[in-house]
Amino acid sequence: METKPVKAARTQLDREAWIKGAIAILAEHGAERLRVEVLAKRLGVTKGSFYWHFKDRRDLLDAVLDYWKQGRIRDIRKQTQAEPGDEVAALLHTIEVYASARNRKGISIEAAVRDWARRDAQAIAVVEEVDAERLVCACRLFLACGLTREEAQARSVMLYAYVFGVSLMHCGGFTASLTSLKAWIAERIAR
Repeated sequence: METKPVKAARTQLDREAWIKGAIAILAEHGAERLRVEVLAKRLGVTKGSFYWHFKDRRDLLDAVLDYWKQGRIRDIRKQTQAEPGDEVAALLHTIEVYASARNRKGISIEAAVRDWARRDAQAIAVVEEVDAERLVCACRLFLACGLTREEAQARSVMLYAYVFGVSLMHCGGFTASLTSLKAWIAERIAR
């Protein structure tokens, strides 16, 4: 008796799976290479199934931006929550999270979105909204530490300038103890 080969079941993807796949391509290759055909091939589905979830490529791009924005804002708010008296610890934690080597995937996505924002009005609007939330949340912590509004705002900008700047640098050969150097800088920003 001959057995017939079993046909593999088609993968059913939901909207979020498409968005996550798009974010992976964005992080690796940038927004220009984020094409429906490329994404469908990577996900192992037909291009036609894309249209069950999105009107067109722009709809996907908008969904990617919204997904990134919502995730960033949720994480920012979570990282900057502090009980009264624990604001410095929350600031140091925020610096640690953003400046750590384990955040490479997040930094790749961040860099790709920022690069995309150089050429796309919707992307720049989303980046500005996320940055505003970052700065407001950090500023709130600095104000709770007793700083003036002017100094709290300046330190908020300095905090994010540092974490994003250091994430793009490779300074391992610069100092024998990069960990100590980063801790020293974080203390100067947070206190």
